[in-house]
Amino acid sequence: MNYIKIVGMGEKLPVRTTEFNGMTRYRISNNETQISMAVDAVQEALEDASLTINQIDVIVSACSFGSQPIPNMSALIHEQIAKGSSVPCLDINTTCTSFISALDTLSYMIQAGRYKNVLIVSSEVPSLALNPEQRKSFELFSDCAVAMVISKDNHKESYVKFASQKTYSEGAHDTEIKGGGTAFLPNMYTGENDHMYQFDMKGKRAIRLTKDKIIPFVNDLRKSVDNEIDYVVPHQASLVLDNLMKRIGFTNSEYISIVKSHGNMVSASVPFAFKLAVDKGLIKRGDNVLLIGTAAGLHINGLVLKY
Repeated sequence: MNYIKIVGMGEKLPVRTTEFNGMTRYRISNNETQISMAVDAVQEALEDASLTINQIDVIVSACSFGSQPIPNMSALIHEQIAKGSSVPCLDINTTCTSFISALDTLSYMIQAGRYKNVLIVSSEVPSLALNPEQRKSFELFSDCAVAMVISKDNHKESYVKFASQKTYSEGAHDTEIKGGGTAFLPNMYTGENDHMYQFDMKGKRAIRLTKDKIIPFVNDLRKSVDNEIDYVVPHQASLVLDNLMKRIGFTNSEYISIVKSHGNMVSASVPFAFKLAVDKGLIKRGDNVLLIGTAAGLHINGLVLKY
């Protein structure tokens, strides 16, 4: 068992909202940036944990896309919240499931005694890369930042019960941004190839592969924890969430669904929904909580946390 405890949580939603057929989406405006939202979420999380940045042993960026290619996103966050210190930082990226991957990975380092207090930040501004001509994806995503402080639980009451990730690369090109890397360099942008530098989603193919792979994934996960799951926090991937959860075998009262009210927040989706469920009393200390999601790749990520 990796005995860890979430001791502080913070969030930042953009001020501006927009409506699509009664669905609310959050989009940055004015002076809001991916970094500024991350900083606001971190400050709230540290205050909630009653800790200062000097008590953090490592800063982890769990984002799908950074504000620039180099340096890594965590170094840019470090510059704003810990400049002058030598606290290490690193990035963990499995796109939409980055927070789950970070929580899983860092739980081992906490358990091993390498770190005591870990700060994980997921900050996303997908609105900047959306293609208005792809209406379904353009109306799906929201911007958001979430930060959490994770610490060693010496009382051994909170821990990671089980975690698993599987990758099916036959879906690698179902959701992607082709431009901006070494395949399509920034200097190859012409103004006429905007779509190469915007988010592209082949929704039907992505959903088909997800439905095919996620049911056996969840069945195996349930067996590994003897079906001891009190509540589920899924990635708010698309408007088919409720249908997919029903196919997997979860009832409406067993999971949180906010895709209509908040949209897909990429890597911030799972931690934001988790925090909201805790704030609403849907998740309580001692509950076995399944964090689960799919991500571009195609990755499927699941983690059961004794909260």
